[in-house]
Amino acid sequence: MENDVAYAICAMHDIPSQKARGFHLLRVGENGVVRPWPIIVVRWGRQVFGYVNRCPHDGVTLDWERNQFLDPNGVRLMCGKHGALFELGTGYCVDGPCKGRELEPVALSVIDGDICVTGVELAEDEETESDD
Repeated sequence: MENDVAYAICAMHDIPSQKARGFHLLRVGENGVVRPWPIIVVRWGRQVFGYVNRCPHDGVTLDWERNQFLDPNGVRLMCGKHGALFELGTGYCVDGPCKGRELEPVALSVIDGDICVTGVELAEDEETESDD
């Protein structure tokens, strides 16, 4: 598996600053098995943060409605199922039933204006789709 490959998933301008967006990708595991890999991408100015879209409390996805990941103040990721709050830049849970635990980070890079996933192998023969 090549870990230096970058997969462009969207343009930087596709996600407004201070917003988050979900993507349903397909990840190739070390055993060659392709599995769904839902991720969240948060953009804050020129910074981007990525996390697996899975709450550490009970494994549900965070979004309670399509692409609704942020708390009402727009400053933390929030699990729509039980209200756990996570810091945008670290994925650390600051409140809720999984307080003290963290979201699983996803390595992202911005290359030529595109937000790219790095460090994993994605199944490229499938179209990468977002939740638009």
